[in-house]
Amino acid sequence: MTTFEHAVEATAYWTTGPDQGGLRTEELRRPDAGEALVRTLFSGISKGTELVVHHASVPPCVAEQMRAPYQEGSFPSPVKFGYLSVGIVEEGPDDWPGQTVFCLHPHQDRYVVPVSALTRVPDGVPPRRAVLTGTVETAVNALWEAGPRLGDRIAVIGAGLVGGMVATLLRTFPLERLQLVDLDPGRKDLADALGVDFALPDGALPDCDIVFHCSASQGGLERSLKLVGDEGEIIEMSWYADRPVTVPLGEDFHARRLSLRASQVGAVARARRHRRTNSDRLKTAVSLLKDPVFDAFLTGTSAFKELPDVVRRLSDGTLEALCHVIDYTPESPSTETKR
Repeated sequence: MTTFEHAVEATAYWTTGPDQGGLRTEELRRPDAGEALVRTLFSGISKGTELVVHHASVPPCVAEQMRAPYQEGSFPSPVKFGYLSVGIVEEGPDDWPGQTVFCLHPHQDRYVVPVSALTRVPDGVPPRRAVLTGTVETAVNALWEAGPRLGDRIAVIGAGLVGGMVATLLRTFPLERLQLVDLDPGRKDLADALGVDFALPDGALPDCDIVFHCSASQGGLERSLKLVGDEGEIIEMSWYADRPVTVPLGEDFHARRLSLRASQVGAVARARRHRRTNSDRLKTAVSLLKDPVFDAFLTGTSAFKELPDVVRRLSDGTLEALCHVIDYTPESPSTETKR
């Protein structure tokens, strides 16, 4: 391992108040044994959770559970938050220098972490696409939760980033049918790119064995209860933060013996928990990204210096995105794709 000849500064994005954020500079400490200095290439914005943080809507009762691995500060603010980062190891032990890696780290141009926190990005996975590793991990965990079987009928409600990821993984399973369901007819373009059948809520087919609910809406949850078949299961992947949600459990929920179960990526799904670690799950996720179909989720790119404005535009709806990528290379161009 080499040592710092000069002090190294880093710049990171912080949420500084409700609907406010900015870039702050800090001095990096030198890596200790077993640690690495990473120079960031790209980070991705996990819009759902990061906008909850931006709006200062993290409920106090789960503030500790919702901490990101290398978060600094505390909710509601000031807080440095995020968890989709890809970079190059500049300094580290053994064969780590020069490796392209994924890390569950906030938006920051350089950082020091233990090498145990890094997931090597395999050959065949472009660094820009690798920012999706954390979201694919969420989808992998949900499939481990649900355990889909041969010939199943499955609906995924909510064609956003998480729902689209679940449908992408399921499209290779030997199912009887798979539908991606969303209120927005424009999401059919995404479904077509993924090779998955699309349906508006009123046209979705009932009697499903499993429904994955990813819309973070009360209406989507109500539709899930209608689409799942008798004794079927709904996997709830939405996080409503501090929004109250009414669930119609007084109709045929009990008579049809339905199950509603939460899936959350903070812990490995119970069905795999004794045989897989979080690190194993991340390695599985990043290996799946060799498939170029995942590029459909990368709907725009902005330079790191533009990040505060990008978050503001995602928040007020003037920028539409599935996963907006932040590019840390000098003179990086900005692109936007409507979805």
